[in-house]
Amino acid sequence: MSRLIRLCIVLASLVAGLAITPQRAVAAPEDLAAGLALIAKDSFNDTIAGIDAIARSGAPHSAALVEALQDRRLLIDTANQKVFYRDAAGAVRDAQSNDVAADPPANLTAVRLNNRVRGAVNAAIGALSLMNPDPVRRIQAAQAVMKSRDPAALPVLEAAIAAEKIANVRMELQLAWAAVTFNKADASLDKRQEAVALLREAGTRDAVSILRSLPADAATPLREATSSAISSIEQRLALWGYAQNIWYGVSLGSVLLIAAIGLAITFGVMGVINMAHGEMVMLGAYTTFVVQEFFRTSAPGLFDYSLAVAIPLAFLVAGGIGVAIERGVIRHLYGRPLETLLATWGISLILQQAVRTTFGPTNREVGTPQFMSGAMEVGGLVITWNRLYIVIFAGLIFVGLLLALRYTPLGLHMRAVTQNRRMASSMGIRTGRVDALTFGLGSGIAGLAGVALSQIDNVSPNLGQSYIIDSFLVVVFGGVGNLWGTLVGALSIGMANKLLEPYAGAVLGKIVLLVAIIFFIQKRPRGLFALKGRAVEA
Repeated sequence: MSRLIRLCIVLASLVAGLAITPQRAVAAPEDLAAGLALIAKDSFNDTIAGIDAIARSGAPHSAALVEALQDRRLLIDTANQKVFYRDAAGAVRDAQSNDVAADPPANLTAVRLNNRVRGAVNAAIGALSLMNPDPVRRIQAAQAVMKSRDPAALPVLEAAIAAEKIANVRMELQLAWAAVTFNKADASLDKRQEAVALLREAGTRDAVSILRSLPADAATPLREATSSAISSIEQRLALWGYAQNIWYGVSLGSVLLIAAIGLAITFGVMGVINMAHGEMVMLGAYTTFVVQEFFRTSAPGLFDYSLAVAIPLAFLVAGGIGVAIERGVIRHLYGRPLETLLATWGISLILQQAVRTTFGPTNREVGTPQFMSGAMEVGGLVITWNRLYIVIFAGLIFVGLLLALRYTPLGLHMRAVTQNRRMASSMGIRTGRVDALTFGLGSGIAGLAGVALSQIDNVSPNLGQSYIIDSFLVVVFGGVGNLWGTLVGALSIGMANKLLEPYAGAVLGKIVLLVAIIFFIQKRPRGLFALKGRAVEA
């Protein structure tokens, strides 16, 4: 009797399990056969229905069949109404059994495609990839489903969410589920409100566009929840947009710092307005191009190390040319600032034409090493790796120059000449040698700026001209010859540029900034941080 009772309990449990088990929880071979039969008719409507059946079948090779259809490798034997597909290795397989066909028919034709069929294929591939072992493929599949919002993917999505262990992948799957559920008119109010909550938590622009698609005749509670979510997301996006502009400002400021810091020490020590400073930046960028071309042709496997070689070479090339310019031209023009300005402007034209003659007038391609490619996201803030490395690089140059000026004999002599040239000369400091080395140091740092700019800007003969005006603004605004003033000036001008652009536009924003600096210089002619010394005060 007890055995009979236990048997009844087992049967009842089985019946209950069948009653609550989803209809498509297990593979259904009949769906695969029905789907292939529909595809064999080679009608667009039947093909779309067949794709859906294959995706629902749960067959191990269903994804391979749909991908074969996408690549026109799904083949029909029109005589026998059988379907085959050619796998990645080129073998012809039976679509039903997935066995290699020993003697495939000769008259196989590819299944026809149109835009509707391609859309169904993309949706099916997204749904089938949700259970892929590769987390990256699962994320891509979730994003594809989020864009297509195909209701047929809901059962697979729910199963994938239940099985997912990785947090960021699970979040992408949940967002895809929310997009599909919110767009599904016959979904329950509770489910659609849950979808609104998930989209609100995501806080992306895609989430806003999904929420805005709600029909006007939707239920009042759903419309209120959707409106509140859109308002919350837009406020959050505005804050992240402000933070993004600040980051862009820091990034631009770091570029201006590298471009201007060499000009600051040259102008401060020698009082020379060097109009060829931008061409030193250009020479550093072209040095990077030459080094990368050598690595591309001679050692492509070591390409990621090309910048490590280009940095010292750019410093030496630009610094050496800077010393030659100072010894050959500028030292004969001290005390005549107008002639110095005209001479260096002429030198800039000569250098530009020399580069055009050597490398041509068109832009040159400079590659980005692997470790500097891509970006990372911090909340709603996108930080590209190349910009981040340039900010770090600018900081290292600034700190290195501060240490060199404070703890090296050349730095001591440069500070002495800056404060009082006659007194330094009377103390035995060779001011001419200091001038040459200072000009070479400033030009070399400009060459380093060219290495950095080659990663974010076009390398062309006009590269330096894009930054020379801003560099002079940084130097004058921060204080001539003061490195801390150059740092503050570069960051201030960079952030002011990027914060004004969304409201005034790039051109008008720069004009407003220029007018503001003019008014500032009228009040403080020596800039934010004026140098001190008898010669300076005089």
